[in-house]
Amino acid sequence: MTDTTSDAPILVAESALATDTETLVAVATPVSDLTPVPASAPKPAKKQDRMQAVLPVLEKLFELYPHLFGAEFRPLKLGIYQELLAAHPEEFKRDTLKAALGQHTRSTRYLQSVAAGLGRFDLQGAEVESVSPEHVYLSILELFRRRQLRAREDLRPKLKAQLIAAFEASGLSRQDYMARVQNNDLDANALLEDALAEVDQKLARQEALLRAFDASGKTLAEFAEMYGLDRAAQAGLQTLDGKRQAPAAQPEPQAQ
Repeated sequence: MTDTTSDAPILVAESALATDTETLVAVATPVSDLTPVPASAPKPAKKQDRMQAVLPVLEKLFELYPHLFGAEFRPLKLGIYQELLAAHPEEFKRDTLKAALGQHTRSTRYLQSVAAGLGRFDLQGAEVESVSPEHVYLSILELFRRRQLRAREDLRPKLKAQLIAAFEASGLSRQDYMARVQNNDLDANALLEDALAEVDQKLARQEALLRAFDASGKTLAEFAEMYGLDRAAQAGLQTLDGKRQAPAAQPEPQAQ
């Protein structure tokens, strides 16, 4: 059976309901308002009623598409709501399907799949598109908020590590990434700035190490032994050296 858990605060019905563009809505609780609490409050009766109303639809989705709604949740292709209606006009009604997909895409398990940077999948189980950096970022923030509300320790260091990994996986420049993911949450923006500043420091250290390697006249193995570099540092140095030595891509000739 598909997971129907959807912990507050809610991110929003995710882009499974979208057609051509991703719907991004600001998260309800600012980072600065989060304080650890010993246990979660009981769910309101109305929320439980809504969950019960969409349960048959979620069960049907699990039955028809276990590769999407089963043991492992996968990010859904944009516009999959319309495709489900077209493929199963007798099984699904617009309002209940929309509510069920909203419940599904707000669940913690679904947000975890988005935060992990998995691709989006269609009804046949094929990966058809990437999750946008915006949705990865917002999912990471929402998961942090949910966990921090229940945790006694400060989870911000773990959040920073996740933000760094998401930025590096995006392939975007610092400026482009900030332009796409920043929102009105000043505290979240400050955390992101702190994370990207750490990335800048890491790159500066790597560049300094690369210059020292160039000046040493040593092989990579000799240099690593001389400076006591671990395997991760050696791999990073080798990657930087490889990128520097790779020939630049030649522009394609213009059509006459």
